[in-house]
Amino acid sequence: MKPIQVGLLGIGTVGSGTFHVLQRNQEEIRRRAGRGIEIAMVADLDTTRAKQIVGDAAKVVGDAREVIANPEIDVVVELIGGYGIAKALVLEAIAAGKHVVTANKALLAVHGTEIFKAAAEKGVMVAYEAAVAGGIPIIKALREGLTANSIQWVAGIINGTTNFILSEMRDKGLDFDVVLKEAQRLGYAEADPTFDIEGVDAAHKATLMSAIAFGIPVQFDKAYVEGITKLTSTDIKYAEQLGYRIKLLGITKRTDKGVELRVHPSLVPTKRLIANVEGAMNAVVVHGDAVGTTLYYGKGAGSEPTASAVIADLVDIARMDGSDPAHRVPALAFQANTLAAAGNELPVLPMTDVVTSYYLRIRVADEAGVLAKITTLLANAGISIDAVIQREADEVGGEGSNQTDLIILTHDTREGDMDKALAEIQGLPTVLAPITRIRKEELN
Repeated sequence: MKPIQVGLLGIGTVGSGTFHVLQRNQEEIRRRAGRGIEIAMVADLDTTRAKQIVGDAAKVVGDAREVIANPEIDVVVELIGGYGIAKALVLEAIAAGKHVVTANKALLAVHGTEIFKAAAEKGVMVAYEAAVAGGIPIIKALREGLTANSIQWVAGIINGTTNFILSEMRDKGLDFDVVLKEAQRLGYAEADPTFDIEGVDAAHKATLMSAIAFGIPVQFDKAYVEGITKLTSTDIKYAEQLGYRIKLLGITKRTDKGVELRVHPSLVPTKRLIANVEGAMNAVVVHGDAVGTTLYYGKGAGSEPTASAVIADLVDIARMDGSDPAHRVPALAFQANTLAAAGNELPVLPMTDVVTSYYLRIRVADEAGVLAKITTLLANAGISIDAVIQREADEVGGEGSNQTDLIILTHDTREGDMDKALAEIQGLPTVLAPITRIRKEELN
């Protein structure tokens, strides 16, 4: 059978990895796919560098639209990134009747509904395993391996940069700003790390996993997003003493009222496997009604780990190219005509309706009656306390200090109720600093 012809848009870190892995494992991939997979064209603005990478193995052009216009190209692999030109090129490739493989989580999280609809109308596939958790095959697991299950929840460490920063803060007792600079020096963080440290990158990925898990449209605009920039080494130390580690989690849960879709720092019990995922590694926990809890762990970024996912998509397309589109695995796991109904039946809940438990750190004046006032306000809001720990004043402010930290762990409560209670507590004259609130996830 004629090899499938691939056009690569962008040959940076992931693109070069894709080219090299395809070349190195060519025979094994052909045996699995049932036909060869060849990169026939590469488009990159830096044509000199691109030619150094591919040599004579592929035609190199500076204009991506030359690739899309070539009738010999069967699949377009988009590795440019971002929302702008990448969206236009993906839609043009679909309109030209070409299958698309992309690692662009931002594009699909924001414009996925439009892109998947266009692909369905044209009878082509859009594959995106590399868009979430790099080399971990979590999309295939959710979309195919766990298809018998009613998924109850998904929680993941899906951004390596933030996990590296939190691991370093815990190991070395350093504050966020110091570790961020070190992460940038080592290449774990971009010069502009905003998407990572503010949780946006993780929210893009969580949005895609949520849609696949629950059969709802992609709805990034409804995700709650909170990053790690306000975390301190103090809270990481206290969490450790209480038997927890702080991780930036992407979480999506099915509830009676709808779907939770949120990214924020969370206290996770140290006995959970995911709490022990360190450095730049990723991990995703999925809980299904039939299978129970499953864990997926591996490298979430990097040239060849991500290339592994890109090539897995190419193999799927090579196997299914020419098949009846109605018999292919749907882009979001569920048949497209059921997504809109599911979106109405399972709305994404506002954060005020989310129910979880909390870690609170409250800096207060070290005097009688302070704790009683705070616990009364929590009780009046219907918030049940699991544990209260008062740090020694000398430990908090040094010898002779007249202030201390109260650490309060709560049972499950509605976020909106917690918001109101904390507003009242913050207004007390004996509360001396902004209250730290971190959500707590038992993941059991």
